[in-house]
Amino acid sequence: MKIAVIGCTHAGTAAIVNTAKLYPDATITVYERNDNISFLSCGIALYVGGVVKDPDGLFYSSPNQLADLGVVTKMLHEVTAVDTANHKLQAKNLQSGEEFEDTFDKLIVTTGSWPVIPKLEGIEMDNILLCKNYNHSNTIIEKAKDAKRITVVGAGYIGVELVEAFQMNGKEVTLIDSVDRILNKYLDPEFTDAIEDTLTSRGIKLALGQTVQKFTGENGKVSKVITSKGEFETDLVILCIGFRPNTELLKGQVDMLPNGAIIVDKYMQTSQKDVFAAGDSCAIHYNPTGKASYIPLATNAVRMGTLVARNLVRPTTPYMGTQGTSGIKIYEQNIAGTGMTEVSAADEGLVVEAVVLEDSYRPEFMPTAEKLLLKVVYEQATRRIVGAQVMSQVDLTQSINTISVCIQNNMTVDELAFIDFFFQPHYNKPWNFLNTAGLQALPPIEVKAPALV
Repeated sequence: MKIAVIGCTHAGTAAIVNTAKLYPDATITVYERNDNISFLSCGIALYVGGVVKDPDGLFYSSPNQLADLGVVTKMLHEVTAVDTANHKLQAKNLQSGEEFEDTFDKLIVTTGSWPVIPKLEGIEMDNILLCKNYNHSNTIIEKAKDAKRITVVGAGYIGVELVEAFQMNGKEVTLIDSVDRILNKYLDPEFTDAIEDTLTSRGIKLALGQTVQKFTGENGKVSKVITSKGEFETDLVILCIGFRPNTELLKGQVDMLPNGAIIVDKYMQTSQKDVFAAGDSCAIHYNPTGKASYIPLATNAVRMGTLVARNLVRPTTPYMGTQGTSGIKIYEQNIAGTGMTEVSAADEGLVVEAVVLEDSYRPEFMPTAEKLLLKVVYEQATRRIVGAQVMSQVDLTQSINTISVCIQNNMTVDELAFIDFFFQPHYNKPWNFLNTAGLQALPPIEVKAPALV
């Protein structure tokens, strides 16, 4: 069996390693256009901020490690065309310029995503940078050394993590986003309001609800960001606007979402026989809505890549879908969420209710009993849990993994009230805070008076 793999980051590495182990007699060739593989991009802010000193720890494989598994990795090779119907591809060696054709029995597409780059005046100037891969992170670190004022465009996870890192390194930081809340895709206002207060208290300037219109500068170097509401002087701009799937190679050959995300079945096969895909290039089954959605997360990618290997020869292990579970640490606050927020549920047309709990996570008689903020979102008619968020200075983020399992199994908020959790004063109360949220959501019981005889 001859297997070709295009791209080698999270999903690609998982697919390649597991394929090599499951099919030791297969011939596996990997095409990667970068000069490195398997970079853990979610660690960029830690690297930029100096928390991670040695970037080698952000790579979880290498061409040599893959070679030990019998895999041929063609670095700095770009696949320029794919003919899925005839099982052929065209590739180019980016160093020598040589172009050649290859064939395959099975094709694994793990081409990932690429940052959204708006077409704005001045965007080609120096010191306007992207934040996606290892080379980007090194450029950011080098440029930030001489920058006093840094502007980050995009208030998602990466943008917020970067402004924290820059502020802690003594920079003057501005965070711009066209939406009027940070992290609006992941958290409801109860959480984002508190986080915004934390950021501003550290001196970070929030420029929310305004759109970047152009960049200006001198001698080809950016010095000002012009938005719909103002101007911001800057020495360095980092674009963190979002990502779109990198799937031009298969356009018109496999089914895709309107944004270009490849649609795969529960066995990771595309609409074209013998062509599989995984990771940020794909749509994924989103359990809260039951629809295919684009949710580019490393966790989704490694699961999908592993499933590609298991299902490459025949359907074996189906994917269970995702809740889009994620977490972030912002200064002292540990934050996590799963499924839908109350805002996103309403946008999807779901009629939901929510219970918000503010409580101590363990008994007040303990030496410390830090507060937590928990929100559980559930469908009004069915009472099915569709999302949850938690924030606390104590790390309680694993509770969101528990809610993720609840959503995956279509559990109701009423059932959440009575799930069996252990009690130990070091860790929780007799009623775990997840139980307490469920209890608060329980509907009253109507008690009728006995009939008089």
